[in-house]
Amino acid sequence: MKRSTVKSGVSQYEMGETVSRNAYIVGVGHCVPDGVITNADLEKIVDTSDEWIVTRTGIRERRKVGEGEASSDLVVKAVENALEMAGMEAGDVQGIIVGTVTPDYPFPSTAALVADRIGMGKIPAYDFEAGCSAFIYGLIQAKAFVESGIMDRIVVAGVDCLTKITNWTDRSSCILFGDGAGAVVISSRGPGGRLGGWHWGADGSLGEHLIQPAGGSRHPASHETVDENLHTIRMDGSRIFKHAVRAMRDSCMKALEIDGTEKKDVDLLISHQANLRIIDATARALELKPEQVYINIQKYGNTSAASIPIALDEALREGIIKESSTVVVAAFGAGLTWGGMILHW
Repeated sequence: MKRSTVKSGVSQYEMGETVSRNAYIVGVGHCVPDGVITNADLEKIVDTSDEWIVTRTGIRERRKVGEGEASSDLVVKAVENALEMAGMEAGDVQGIIVGTVTPDYPFPSTAALVADRIGMGKIPAYDFEAGCSAFIYGLIQAKAFVESGIMDRIVVAGVDCLTKITNWTDRSSCILFGDGAGAVVISSRGPGGRLGGWHWGADGSLGEHLIQPAGGSRHPASHETVDENLHTIRMDGSRIFKHAVRAMRDSCMKALEIDGTEKKDVDLLISHQANLRIIDATARALELKPEQVYINIQKYGNTSAASIPIALDEALREGIIKESSTVVVAAFGAGLTWGGMILHW
């Protein structure tokens, strides 16, 4: 069967034969705000200490957006950096998707705002929510779009300004979160990081353990919800920790199996930067040495959907990811959600 080519993609079929298509990361960029919150700063507002925070999380400081600064402002800069690396113009992009739990507005989408500001034209643009797993979810969507022939070039961004919804009186959670954005350009043409095997999942029965209770249709904004601080993050850290370790380990193993890659062939792990102990547990499951694990949590804290693309950009620009590198990316987040993917450079 011969399928006609559409403007936004390339036919999977030519002369009746299936044409294999791959999806590649050809550009990466990130943006973090200038504001810095150190552990010493937090010592002044809650009962904590630098030693306590570093020992339990690995975090030394995190970034915070300024007054009036929003998620789209960070995404614009991250996408511009990714396009520059890819050697593309904004008009070359055929779609943009943004994973976030802190959009500028409930609607319109942050993706649509970014597409307009950068000059991408009237392309498909939408936001999606998968918590800290959003970037993995976005890669999987982009892979499907490109490999099916629907698009040739799509931008995936992850952004969160979690300091906007942090409860600064909760000593167990306010130490964790920071703001940032990261983006990748996915293309049907390499060279770049080929998107390989992947695994994802979710379990809504655990959703109450990591939740922003108010602001949606269940508990719309009211004087009561504001007074009770229900528009901020609530987290059962011990429950999340246990699930995260298991979910990230299993997703990595299943992604490797689907990809046909052995643990011994993995060069680098880029995990969601939530907690150093969770990262270490995932690395041990993959039997990786410390130098095979990229960590930047000490600088940025937990930036949610942005953490993996920020780390990916830094690892590429620092020369840690080289030609022929095999990289595992993995995350877990609110939902609860989780996912992993194998990237081949």
